[in-house]
Amino acid sequence: MKSLVFLQVEPQLVDGHISYFLGAVGMPGLTALLGVREKGHVTDGANQTMVVSGAAGACGSVAGQIGRVDGCTRVVGICGSDEKCRVLVEDLGFSAAVNYHQGDVATALRESCPNGVDVYFDNVGGPISDAVIAQMNNDGHVILCGQISQYNKDVPYPPPLCDETREALQSKNITRERFMVLNYMEKHEAGIIQLSQWVREGQIKVLETVVNGIENMGVAFCSMMKGGNIGKQIIKISD
Repeated sequence: MKSLVFLQVEPQLVDGHISYFLGAVGMPGLTALLGVREKGHVTDGANQTMVVSGAAGACGSVAGQIGRVDGCTRVVGICGSDEKCRVLVEDLGFSAAVNYHQGDVATALRESCPNGVDVYFDNVGGPISDAVIAQMNNDGHVILCGQISQYNKDVPYPPPLCDETREALQSKNITRERFMVLNYMEKHEAGIIQLSQWVREGQIKVLETVVNGIENMGVAFCSMMKGGNIGKQIIKISD
C-alpha cells in the first residue's frame, strides 16, 4: 500500500502552507517534476532552451522553474495575458514569456528562442504546439503532458498531428511520448520531498489564485476554465 503514503499531509514539509499539497508540492508539481526528469532530458551545461505552454498554470509554472533549476539556459513560457507574462518573468525567473493572444506566436518564439527549442513541455496541443515544434532543434524532446485545446474535439488521445508537425518530429528525431505521472508511483515520495525542499529554499515559487467560500466554487471553476487563474486555483473553505 505504498502509494497511499502520499495521502498523508505533513505540514512541516511546506511550512504550514497546506494548500501547496494541492499544487506545487502535490500532483501538479509531481507531474512537472517527473515530466521534466523522465521525458525532458535536461542536461546541465548543455545550453538548452525549454518552452512551456500553459506556463502560468499549476503544472506549467512549476515545470518552467524546474527546467531552470535543472540547468536550462533559457526557459520561455507561453500563456494568455500580459499579466501572466509579467509574473512568469518577474516572479518566477523565466527568461521570456509569450502572450498567444498578442501577435504571431511563431514570430515571438523566434525572438525569444534565438537558438531554437530543445525541450518542450506541452500542456495545450493544437496550433501553439505546432508553432513550437516547428522551431525545435534536432534530437529535441516533447513532454506530452496535456492537450487542453483539443479536449472538446471528437479525436483520440493523443490527438493526431498535422502533416508538417509529424514530418518535423520524424526528420529532426524529436521524441514525443505520452506521459502519465501515475506510471511513476515509486518516485512520488522522493519527488514530494524534493519539491518541498525547493519551495522552502525559495528555488521554486508557488502561485495560487484563492477564492473564499465553497459557495463560490462554481464561479472559480468557470474562471479557471477560461484562464482566469494564475497558478493553482484554490477554494478556501476554512482557516
